Amino acid sequence: MSEQSSNMVALMEHAAKALVEKPAEVLVESFDEDGEIVLEMTVSEDDMGRIIGRQGRTARALRHLLRAASMKTNKRYELEILE
Repeated sequence: MSEQSSNMVALMEHAAKALVEKPAEVLVESFDEDGEIVLEMTVSEDDMGRIIGRQGRTARALRHLLRAASMKTNKRYELEILE
């Protein structure tokens, strides 16, 4: 994992931990898929609603944050929230 990828992982972990009730159960992993870096986020089942938000607004905001932060790296990042 490159330094830039680890920064994006840390960014998503930090944002998610601020939103949930069980921050110890937040896990973000990255892997390369077809030239795109995919970040997979897992949270506690109880916190799934907090991460997704009403009509997906919180999840969309996290994806926008990731996209804005990745503009410096000139790489594509995708956030997947796993159930």
